Amino acid sequence: MAHDRAGELARPEDLEDLPQLVTAFYSRVPDPSDPAQQVVFGTSGHRGSSLDCAFNEAHILAITQAIVEYRASQGITGPLFMGRDTHALSEPAWSTALEVLAANGVTTAIDSRDGYTPTPAVSHAILRFNSSGAMAQADGIVVTPSHNPPRDGGFKYNAPHGGPADSDATNAIARRANELLQSGLEGVKRVTLRQALDTSVERYDFLDFYVNDLPRVLNLDAIRGAGIRIGADPLGGAAVHYWGEIGDRHGLDLTVVNPLVDATFRFMTLDTDGQIRMDCSSPNAMASLIGSKDKFDIATGNDADADRHGIVTPDAGLMNPNHYLAVAIDYLVTNRSGWDALTKIGKTVVTSSMIDKVVSVLGRDLLEVPVGFKWFVPGLFNGSLAFGGEESAGASFLRMDGGVWSTDKDGIVLALLASEIAAVTGQSPSARYAELEKRYGKPAYARIDAPATREQKSVLAQLSPDQVTATELAGEPITSTITHAPGNGAAIGGLKVSTKNAWFAARPSGTEDKYKIYAESFNGPEHLAEVQAAAKELVGEALRARA
Repeated sequence: MAHDRAGELARPEDLEDLPQLVTAFYSRVPDPSDPAQQVVFGTSGHRGSSLDCAFNEAHILAITQAIVEYRASQGITGPLFMGRDTHALSEPAWSTALEVLAANGVTTAIDSRDGYTPTPAVSHAILRFNSSGAMAQADGIVVTPSHNPPRDGGFKYNAPHGGPADSDATNAIARRANELLQSGLEGVKRVTLRQALDTSVERYDFLDFYVNDLPRVLNLDAIRGAGIRIGADPLGGAAVHYWGEIGDRHGLDLTVVNPLVDATFRFMTLDTDGQIRMDCSSPNAMASLIGSKDKFDIATGNDADADRHGIVTPDAGLMNPNHYLAVAIDYLVTNRSGWDALTKIGKTVVTSSMIDKVVSVLGRDLLEVPVGFKWFVPGLFNGSLAFGGEESAGASFLRMDGGVWSTDKDGIVLALLASEIAAVTGQSPSARYAELEKRYGKPAYARIDAPATREQKSVLAQLSPDQVTATELAGEPITSTITHAPGNGAAIGGLKVSTKNAWFAARPSGTEDKYKIYAESFNGPEHLAEVQAAAKELVGEALRARA
């Protein structure tokens, strides 16, 4: 049930006490024996709050030292590109990491403008350096909790391929970081910030290289020629200075709707649960921009590190991320002559089956992978995957000539693509999605949560298909039951059950005592509700059988 003030502007009592938050970062010491206070790399790095002893100076010291040791073990000796977003804990963590990197002799490339750096700009920088012919390979760190509330901090490692590090790397880094926490940080090297800035830092103009390169991935001439009126809302995040430069340098009719940066994010409307959250796929968090939809042909929002996108059109308001991904794929495959016909289209197992139908008609192969953008990285890097997208509004795709653009999610490019679609086709992305529904049907899609203990979550993550004894789901015969993704055979960390017209996937939450049920039905909302109810019962039976 939605909070009674969801979609309303935040009030003073909703705001974090920033001095308290930053003081807790330095003063509170995590208990390494408490799992909630250990280093845990989820699908997008380590996240938590200093107030919960889950994101404190000790964590950053340990993680950074572990990254230094990991990159040395892999023979990575080039510069490390490091960016940060606008969350209050990002700069303290960025500074602490810089001190450890410098003490270990790692050259760190930081923003030449002393500004914020979106995740895709870091990926772009790593790829640019590593394709330059340099003998040593570069990697990166992005200090961001993405769309999380203002109280949180986040820290993620990007490998030399430019994208999120794989599980082998993050598991090794987390294991070593927790060893360092357990030892009282014995073995962590550190110098002062002044020493780090004076001895081990290179300046890199992330914004300049990224913004100037955009015509190689997007048809900006079409956007400019059609006079598409764009409203861009960075939601107080790291893209705040990028959008104005994009408009100015490429002659676009672009208005930065909200140029403010304030780590309390007081200008945000409350999300569905009453939290301040920079979730550009949430109608409640995006309420202000939706209210301005008639002022622009395309309005867009990004989360705090700009790796996610939200698309607002005058005729539909905020598009469902699944809907926009389907439209983007349909458009790109038919409008990118430089792409090899054998390149695949990637989606996660919890992303809409509308994409399956679109990809099939386009004559492309679908690569279905577990949740997490890291699974798309190898294909985007080597050019065998033209597009990778996930239901949480994260995606990236190849350059015009079929080369790699970014191997991390790029919310800026996906946002600009909406304007390209409108310019080239004369239709809004939402109007084009309506045409897809006429062709393939109108699916109902939703995610709900159900309570689960730590033990139950562990059981769910390890289920096998033969433990599901049901033969029907909401009145339809079950056609498949999987615990591993068909695209790469990797475990999905849960269960997906499909019928001819519907499916559900159940996965344990990585941070809370619950599991998530994603479900979709092409038979309408009422059938979707039946699928969700049946999913709870089916998963419950499987958990009880293993108890």
